[in-house]
Amino acid sequence: MTNRFHFLFFFCLSSIVLSAQSDFENNLLEQFISAEDGATITLPAGNYSMKGSLWLDGKNNITIKGAGINSTTITFKDQTEGAEGMKITDCKNITLSDFTVQDSKGDLIKTQNVDGMTFKNVKTEWTGKPDKKNGAYGLYPVQCQNVVIDGCVAIGASDAGIYVGQSDKIVVKNSKAINNVAGIEIENSTNADVFDNEAYGNTGGILIFDLPGLIKKKGGNVRIFNNNVHDNNYKNFAPKGNIVAQVPPGTGVMILATSKVEIYDNEIVNNRSFPFVIASYYITENKIDDEEYDPYPYSIYAHDNNFVRGKKKPSFSNKLSALVRLKFKKTTPSIIYDGITDESHFDKDGKRKAGYEICFKNNKNGTFGDLDAANSFKNLNRDITPYECEK
Repeated sequence: MTNRFHFLFFFCLSSIVLSAQSDFENNLLEQFISAEDGATITLPAGNYSMKGSLWLDGKNNITIKGAGINSTTITFKDQTEGAEGMKITDCKNITLSDFTVQDSKGDLIKTQNVDGMTFKNVKTEWTGKPDKKNGAYGLYPVQCQNVVIDGCVAIGASDAGIYVGQSDKIVVKNSKAINNVAGIEIENSTNADVFDNEAYGNTGGILIFDLPGLIKKKGGNVRIFNNNVHDNNYKNFAPKGNIVAQVPPGTGVMILATSKVEIYDNEIVNNRSFPFVIASYYITENKIDDEEYDPYPYSIYAHDNNFVRGKKKPSFSNKLSALVRLKFKKTTPSIIYDGITDESHFDKDGKRKAGYEICFKNNKNGTFGDLDAANSFKNLNRDITPYECEK
């Protein structure tokens, strides 16, 4: 009799839990669809499961608020419909705050064509070990304006944990990126400040990229400061074909083909391959089918950073870092430049024209190496003197 009572009790309890989960899912879907401008969608404390994506489209002045980053969790582990966890499109002034989303098939939170997109105390996470089957992006605003990412956490993305692409007027601050391929990535975006963040346990800590074939052709006016970029030595688990699949394990900060970037007052510690690297898109050896694309980095100013290389040698798992390891042996520099240049950036005396400088100043332990990649790495150069300038 006692066993039968226990069975009935747990059966009823399970039914109540399933009913509550179903009610939550249906209610939340309805709120996203029918929300009027100015509404607040409240996510109560608890752990909830969604089988389909949550989509907000064409709304203005909407707040989606949980009970806390560690109190409200929505998982998409059993997702059967859609790819993203949340998708927000063609909106104005949207605020997401105080909740966690986990384990969607694709990107966890994608926002597109949003003017005024704020993420505050939001966590995105693929649970378990990092895996190439994880979705590409955790926080993924693209083609947005006035983006603020503040106090957020991103874990386990197979591309970038915190990614802002083809956007303008961006702030990424007070956030953590852990165990992603790219921790924080700013791509083809303008007027971005990335500061007071911590990136660790990723393949690469902070990446500033301009890539070909995108609607917005040129990024720039990016500042990277007061960040703690350390121990980004995790194996690269990006699916083959992704541009970040070429990022060497052990990359701290990487500037690829972007202009007008300032990097200062950062702690860049124990990134085994490339604590800081500046490179042309040509280093990827990928074909460029975009006549408007500029593959060269320029107007770069890195100053007052603290570099600590640590004892580990550059990774052998990546072709470029293995080459650097073989060429520089035990004294691999903290600052590496691929040396691929555009002749139009120089005057007749071989000096960089105004606006095209690459400058380094007051970097602690800022040893330098020019790979001379344009000439098959024949003439590696450690002389930082031509780059000791300020902008």
